[in-house]
Amino acid sequence: MLSQSEVAPFLLFSTSQMKHSATEFPSGKNTPLNSIKKCVIPIMTLILITSIPTYLHKNSYSSLLSLEVRDNGTSPFYQESNAFSPLQSPGETSNDSLEVRDNGTSPFYQESNAFSSLQSPGEASNDSKSISLEHKCNIFSGNWVPYPDGLPYYTNETQCSIDDRQNCLKFGRPDTEFLKWRWQPDECDLPMFDGVQFLELVRGKTLAFLGDSVGRNQMQSLVCVLASAATPIDVSYVSDTRFRRWLYNDYNFTIAALWSPLLVKTRETDPNGFSQDSLMSLYLDEADEAWTAQVEKVDIVIISAGHWFLRPFMYYENGTVVGCYRCQKENVTDLTFYYGYKMAFRTAFRALLNLQNFTGLTFLRTFSPSHYENGDWNKGGNCVRTRPFTKQEMKFDGYSLELYKTQVEELRAAEKEGKKRGLRFRILDTSEAMVLRPDGHPSQYGHSPQENKTIPDCVHWCMPGPVDTWNEFLLQMLKMESGGSIGNLQ
Repeated sequence: MLSQSEVAPFLLFSTSQMKHSATEFPSGKNTPLNSIKKCVIPIMTLILITSIPTYLHKNSYSSLLSLEVRDNGTSPFYQESNAFSPLQSPGETSNDSLEVRDNGTSPFYQESNAFSSLQSPGEASNDSKSISLEHKCNIFSGNWVPYPDGLPYYTNETQCSIDDRQNCLKFGRPDTEFLKWRWQPDECDLPMFDGVQFLELVRGKTLAFLGDSVGRNQMQSLVCVLASAATPIDVSYVSDTRFRRWLYNDYNFTIAALWSPLLVKTRETDPNGFSQDSLMSLYLDEADEAWTAQVEKVDIVIISAGHWFLRPFMYYENGTVVGCYRCQKENVTDLTFYYGYKMAFRTAFRALLNLQNFTGLTFLRTFSPSHYENGDWNKGGNCVRTRPFTKQEMKFDGYSLELYKTQVEELRAAEKEGKKRGLRFRILDTSEAMVLRPDGHPSQYGHSPQENKTIPDCVHWCMPGPVDTWNEFLLQMLKMESGGSIGNLQ
């Protein structure tokens, strides 16, 4: 519809013409009857001209709203639609305005102003708010924004599982500004973590964190963000905390850690024993039995791996050496660590695809970057920043980006094959958010003062801290998989 400023010039022109027509006629006569006729015709014309656009607007509104702009890849897209919410049948109303959708493996958080709770969907309404307007966005693409009045989900005094190596506040970190930021997706808001909602979604399920100590970092964060809703009991099978299991009795929900930092079979080959630079054998086509023997009964797997692949390796396939990384041996083909990384993920995904009784949902939690500055980890490097980077200050590039692209490529292949077998593979894409958080690492505050502090930890993440955002992402992804309805996670 035309605005008042658009209509005004048209009216001024029309009334001027009407006045002129009432006084001058081709016959030169000006009778009352002719005056009335000459006045009525322009008035009727004006009514028609102003009514037709209004009619067309009202009848074309729904078709305009149904237009979509899509991307065939995994880029976020914007959509407005007057269709019913996917969480409700046409005969039901919905009080929940928050939904999560998926396009392939990309997450899309969706906001909608569906039917008003005061109005039945079967009733007509002229209120445009009764039309469901959907807005989707990629929750993993955004920026960190100040959150000065916000409080963390827990503290170092909360009764939950915080490894001393990530318990930064307990061991003297003097600043707390790193806790005053929240992740803001580009086109929507990321909801706060709701512990009760999460537990309802996973009722009766087992969730396993498969990978290295950064994966365990997320597991411990999850236990802590759930602390306000429920307290679990330790039901670990073994004393090794790398294989810890927590049970939430009221929800029959279990969280498990499956330690396998390289995902595939390994063997120590250095006669001097294990060290940071000792040579290990990596059997790239054999999945690690430490996790394959336990994962068939798991409903949700969060798989991750990263920094361990930068150490020296001999690479084996079919029981034969195919190359090495940093082995410094003659007559052995030098291969990059990207090769080992690619093959390990390929083997892990194939193992999940081929396990006879595995029917679970698999998330790839993407590569978590480190932030050593002023040197390597063992050559004086540190991470002492107290604020996030902006996207102008730090780009996601270099080896971190290559590792990310490598694992995502293998995920895409697994997802394609999984569709044939009824298995779901999804992405939990934390990389873009975390490359901007050099302030979130323990540095020298990640362990007891009595321990060696000569090597700052710029790999793991302080708890509480930005790692808790990973579980905000996880909740939204689980809501998506359940169709947005609590309790329907298959």
